[in-house]
Amino acid sequence: MSNDTVRWGLDVGTYGALATGDNVLNLALLAERAGFHSVWLADHVVFPVHVESRYPYSPTGAFPTPADDPVLEPTAAMGVLIGATTQVHIGTAVLVMPYRNPVLLGKMFATYDQFSAGRVILGAGVGWMREEFEALATQPFEDRGAITDEYIEVFKRVAGGGEVEFSGEHYQLAATHAYPGSMQRPHPPVLIGGTSAPALRRVARHGDGWISVALGADALAPKLEQLARSCAELERDPDELRLVHKLFIDLETARAGVGGDREPGTGTVPQIVDDFLRLMALGYREFIVRYRGDDPDIQAQQLHRFVEEVVPKIQT
Repeated sequence: MSNDTVRWGLDVGTYGALATGDNVLNLALLAERAGFHSVWLADHVVFPVHVESRYPYSPTGAFPTPADDPVLEPTAAMGVLIGATTQVHIGTAVLVMPYRNPVLLGKMFATYDQFSAGRVILGAGVGWMREEFEALATQPFEDRGAITDEYIEVFKRVAGGGEVEFSGEHYQLAATHAYPGSMQRPHPPVLIGGTSAPALRRVARHGDGWISVALGADALAPKLEQLARSCAELERDPDELRLVHKLFIDLETARAGVGGDREPGTGTVPQIVDDFLRLMALGYREFIVRYRGDDPDIQAQQLHRFVEEVVPKIQT
C-alpha cells in the first residue's frame, strides 16, 4: 500500500477499550501484511482515578477514552512486536521522557535495535498529565521540559554506544561503557512531539524530526514557520528534519477537533483525502493513523476502507 512518496504508519492502540495483547499484536501483523512502513505505540502507564490535567488534543480538554480502559506499557509491548515482525518499523508516539531512567531507556532501545536489525524509532515528549507523574513518583512535573532535554541527550549517547558520560543540571552520568550500540547510526532516530514554542525549539535543537498530532494544515502552517525560525537560530537546515503527522481517523463520522471545527482525518472520504493532500503541500510525507473506538470489527472495517479508499488517492 505504500508508494514512492508517502510512508504510512499505524498506531496500534496501547490504551483504550481495544488495548489487549491480542488486538495490538494482530494490528501490528496486519500493518506489516498491508505494507505499512511503521507501527507506533503511545505512552501511558496508569490513569489516576482523579485527573484535573487538561488533555491538549481535545476540544474539551477531556481525555478521549475512559480512565478505566486497558493500558499497555509501550516499551514492554515494543519487545513483543519486534519479535513478531520482520519488516515494519516500530516507534513510540510519543514516549514521556521523564517517566523512565534515560540510561536504561537508551540501553533498551539499543537492544531493541540489535534484535530488530535497525527498526526502532524513539518518539519523545514531555507529557501532560501531572497526576500520572505523581503516581510514578518521577521527576517534578514543572521541570519536565528541561529534564526531557537532558534525558534525550543521555538517551542518544547510551543508545549510540561506546564510552559515554553526561553532566547536566538534572542528570549526571560518570564515564560508562555502553556496548553494543544501536545498529542505526549514530543512534535510533529521535522524533520529538509537541506543538508549543518550547517543543519546537526542542525539535530544532535535539530532534531528528517532529511528530505533530491532530491539527489540520491551517493550524500547522504557522507551527512549521516557527520551527524553521528555531532552526535558523541554531543555523540548522529545517529540510533535514523528518516530518511525521498523526491523525485519528473516522471514515463515518466527522468529529469535533481542538478548535471546534471538524477534526482532520474524520468525515467523508473526499474530506479525509483533502486533509492529507493539504498536509503534503506543507511538506509532510509520513503519517500515522489510528482508529479510536471500542469495537474491533468496526476498527478492522475502518482500516480496510482507509487502505482501499483513501491511500490510493494520496499522491503527489
